[in-house]
Amino acid sequence: MRGRVLVVAGSDSGGGAGIQADIKTVTALGGYAETALTAATAQNTEGVAGVFALPPDFVRLQMETVLADLGADAIKTGMLYDTGTVEAVSDVLEAKARDIPLVVDPVMVAKGGARLLEDTAIKAIKDRLLLLATVMTPNLPEAEALTGLTIVSPDDCTHAAEILLTLGAKAVLLTGGHLMEETVRDVLATPNGIEIFEGPRIETRHTHGTGCTLASALATGLAQGLSLRDAVQQARAYVFEAIRTAPGYGRGHGPLNHAHTLKL
Repeated sequence: MRGRVLVVAGSDSGGGAGIQADIKTVTALGGYAETALTAATAQNTEGVAGVFALPPDFVRLQMETVLADLGADAIKTGMLYDTGTVEAVSDVLEAKARDIPLVVDPVMVAKGGARLLEDTAIKAIKDRLLLLATVMTPNLPEAEALTGLTIVSPDDCTHAAEILLTLGAKAVLLTGGHLMEETVRDVLATPNGIEIFEGPRIETRHTHGTGCTLASALATGLAQGLSLRDAVQQARAYVFEAIRTAPGYGRGHGPLNHAHTLKL
């Protein structure tokens, strides 16, 4: 076991996304998962029935308590839900974790369409959290919300990634799965330029939690000392196989096979 990853995110009672997917991913890739829970959701593959947010001060306490004892080699943020939580998380990161690689997954909407981030919190993410990020990992709808752009083509993805990079993160990995083309095209933008990662699309409805999984896999790679590019490649390969071997559970957007790396 190598690489401590502190995940700050919400719970998915269906187990396919959120902090459950994060823990599974970090463990399957040989890391050690630590957590700070931001919210509990009642959800399954068909949608979100309810959200209960934890008090921001308790989110802060979880992070501070873990960092004071166990430490972390990387931190990943997922569902933060409201402005108070974004501010609390940013406070801790600024005070206690400035030298720790940070992966920001700007979770805004669940696969079934439910809002997982209040509109007022988007400004706090842009004003504070992204300034601390080693890399952010938005999907296309999240990139549109953060930039105000309409993204309908591969060229739009590249342009959006360049714009997102100006918001403060040191790097941007814009995932292109929502374009629904035969080739999935992810864009990595850094101050050194643009790199495109391509792979075949798997036609399936079992893609719940892909964003959470990718970001946590990326954070695990960074925690284990991989370069950003190598961590991206490992994370994409892990997610591809997790989709390919998905167990087929549920009537809606089903979960991935997070355990595909393990000999069970």
